[in-house]
Amino acid sequence: MRKQNRIVVWPVYFDSTKARGQGRKLPKKITVPNPKLDEICKILDKLELKYEVVADAAYPKTPWRRTGVIYIEKGKEPKLKILKLIGQKLVELRSSSKK
Repeated sequence: MRKQNRIVVWPVYFDSTKARGQGRKLPKKITVPNPKLDEICKILDKLELKYEVVADAAYPKTPWRRTGVIYIEKGKEPKLKILKLIGQKLVELRSSSKK
């Protein structure tokens, strides 16, 4: 049974190496190659969002890859707005770690 009070976030949503048909939800400008679950969790901590991590979950289109999933407590903001914010922060995180 689905829970209506949470947003499901898969790392593939932010993966610039994937096509939209493979699960990417955002434009390539605000995605990164092979995002990690812990990177997304760091961003959620900074944004002070409550979340739950299931590390051994597999995205339905790729059941052989256990990338994990994050359940974010639903607030007033729509899912796409939260995803875009996470994507922008991921790009910032990756660019700052390269310096």
